[in-house]
Amino acid sequence: MRHFAMRLNLSADEVLTTTRSVRKRLDFDKPVEHEVILEALEIALQAPTGSNRQGWQWMFVEDQAKKEAIAAMYSKNFEAYSSMPSPYKEGDQRLAQQPAVKSSAQYLSDNFAKVPVLMIPLIEGRHDSAGVMQGASVWGSLLPAVWSFMLALRERGLGSAWTTLHLANERDVADLLGIPFEQYSQGGLFPIAYTIGTDFKPAKRMSMDNIVHWDTW
Repeated sequence: MRHFAMRLNLSADEVLTTTRSVRKRLDFDKPVEHEVILEALEIALQAPTGSNRQGWQWMFVEDQAKKEAIAAMYSKNFEAYSSMPSPYKEGDQRLAQQPAVKSSAQYLSDNFAKVPVLMIPLIEGRHDSAGVMQGASVWGSLLPAVWSFMLALRERGLGSAWTTLHLANERDVADLLGIPFEQYSQGGLFPIAYTIGTDFKPAKRMSMDNIVHWDTW
């Protein structure tokens, strides 16, 4: 594999624990080279996929008019989403983190069209009414590769954020980009940009005492 981007030379543990959802630190002014994206994608395609079907497709959007159209749909959906009450109760550490998360998400919504490249991962088939087993199998055949892509971006000084709000307009986005809607389902919308600085740290997470179970709930 040829290397086109700078490498941060992070250890496996470092890249796994410091790959953040990057919003406010996306560099809107620095172009992102196709070669760097394809290098990260080449790594991502080594991820496991159910029955080795490799039924994924990858849509990258650079056209400004198309980015603006997608951003407008996202922004409208974000406005409705952000007005929903918090699901967390007083004393939950996630409630204390919400203002920062909301501010970051609002910033991305306001600036989505400025991101150099948008990425939409797709998986073959329509899965709107998939049951638990089918749904887990389908998305388990795509999302590991998406996460690997984000990890590969991190190692190369780029960042992204996992978003899904545009999916309320999935058919509209498919029509805009020429995606065969009946043949492929979209799995999210990912901004891609170099990051402003690369000094990301592990995030605060819930104690394992609250989430780990052995043999019984």
